[in-house]
Amino acid sequence: MAAVDLGASSGRVLVGRLEGGRLLVEEVGRFANTPVHVWADGLDGRSGGREELRWDVLALWRGVQEGLRVAAAQHGPLVSIGIDTWAVDHGLLDVDGRLLGNPWHYRDARTDAVPGQFTAHMTPEELYHRTGTQVQPFNTVYQLAASAADAQLRSARDLLLIPDLLGYWLTGTRFAELTNASTTGMLDAVTRGWSGPVLDALERMTGDALARLLPPVIDPGTIVAPVLSPVATRLGLDGARLVAVGSHDTASAVAAVPMDPRRAAYISSGTWSLVGVELDAPVLTEESRRANFTNELGVGGTVRYLRNVSGLWLLQESMRTWSERGVEQDLATLLAAAAQVPALRTVVDTESPAFVPPGDMPTRIAQAARASGQPVPSSPAETTRCILDSLALAYRRAVRDVVRLSGVDVEVVHLVGGGSRNELLCRLTSDATGLPLVAGPAEGTAMGNLLVQALALGHLDGGLPAIREVVAASTPMRRWEPTGTDLAWQQAADRLGI
Repeated sequence: MAAVDLGASSGRVLVGRLEGGRLLVEEVGRFANTPVHVWADGLDGRSGGREELRWDVLALWRGVQEGLRVAAAQHGPLVSIGIDTWAVDHGLLDVDGRLLGNPWHYRDARTDAVPGQFTAHMTPEELYHRTGTQVQPFNTVYQLAASAADAQLRSARDLLLIPDLLGYWLTGTRFAELTNASTTGMLDAVTRGWSGPVLDALERMTGDALARLLPPVIDPGTIVAPVLSPVATRLGLDGARLVAVGSHDTASAVAAVPMDPRRAAYISSGTWSLVGVELDAPVLTEESRRANFTNELGVGGTVRYLRNVSGLWLLQESMRTWSERGVEQDLATLLAAAAQVPALRTVVDTESPAFVPPGDMPTRIAQAARASGQPVPSSPAETTRCILDSLALAYRRAVRDVVRLSGVDVEVVHLVGGGSRNELLCRLTSDATGLPLVAGPAEGTAMGNLLVQALALGHLDGGLPAIREVVAASTPMRRWEPTGTDLAWQQAADRLGI
């Protein structure tokens, strides 16, 4: 089986096979995911131009194809392919099924004011009651509202979320996989279909019946279609079928958390951090809405009840900035130096809008520290310690809130994804939450992707528990116990007023 896993900064193709109750995974291709700034004149050239931030989706498609070609050549016939990516972004197809330009990047600023404008057509309370979706200015519903006057949107016949767009190019089949569709702000959290009232509100705002663009929703675990003949011939994929996995990368990652959902919280830690619990039904209360929790739908009929908080993006952007300044940083050396910096010396609110756009993150962190009267980080190690302390503080808040709002009696936190390799972050998170922390698997997204394929194809029985049993048998875990007291963390939270 092959897993295509696209993140905000890179893409990968991995091959997995089940052997003796264990999943063996090998990465066979990796490629950069580099967004591009492009100039546009504005509406008919009259409204003033600006640079727009877009995804270079054709470069991603090239990387996917090359990875699949290598996978087939090195590992023999592939029986299936699953695709997962980030959420909310999408491509538009014209009446001939051709892509209408590079998809918008969710960090483009055009949507900043749209959530407030949308309230004139549907109250935040009703929108949450319908969709259970956390308000983020980049949600697909707001992207469509911001693009209402765009020629591309007016010319479009189909909207496909990024993993579904790649699936269309593989199979010629148009669909919307459930877990990613649930991030759009347009899917009903209870019926699990597109929400008529939300789409009606969007039409009132834009004057366009954008429901016409939306394809049918399918569940993860659906065998979609065989790979198109010309693609299969060119890449060596004869006999391979596309399986709709948890195409939102967090859905695949959570499916692979080796946890008992009745007593555990999870943190999927990468560019973003998703902190939550797994439930059987959405939480649509007003208190939940005010706490900005979201109800994303998961594999196996589950609900990923979580808060989307900032993640290692702050560190990634800091390292990019230092590199541009000619100060290259080795991550392991940097983390070792950060571990020697005094704890909680400086913390920032990682959810501040100042940290969302790309740019000079160390300077922004220094400005936030100065504005709050805290010591200003003066070295990469001090900036890194500030970031990791602040992330752990954000995790602490989110875990406490999810316990209060969901009623789950959390006894342990599972941290998966790239952040599980960061020992300093794991230790700080255990200390901040006051709970044991189990780290791993780092490859949770790919493992969840592959094991949903195995379920769909009948090579694994037992649903999510079976997936988690295989993951636990296939990857080493590390456990941290909390040390110290909560007082220092509470004092740090008080400094930020959170």
